[in-house]
Amino acid sequence: MRSRFCAFELHLTDYLINTWDKATRPGNIEFTPGLHWTKLVINGKKQGRKKDQQGWVTFIAYYQIGADQGCLHEKSFFKRNQDGNWQYVDGEIKNE
Repeated sequence: MRSRFCAFELHLTDYLINTWDKATRPGNIEFTPGLHWTKLVINGKKQGRKKDQQGWVTFIAYYQIGADQGCLHEKSFFKRNQDGNWQYVDGEIKNE
């Protein structure tokens, strides 16, 4: 989760694609010009331990674009691929 947050800030397209489940992976990733991800707060998780094959992470990602600030609150679903690596499947945006 934290590595994908950093990858969005650094525009690491290849990393994001490689850590995205093939079934839900977009054809390309577009980044919003001037948007900077500034802080990540993990609020909770369900499953996701070494023995698990899937898990959920609830987080708030803070961003800034120009003088405006905001946040994205999401519950993300991850599962392991055939190599045992975690991959993002999809997420549910939560309204605050």
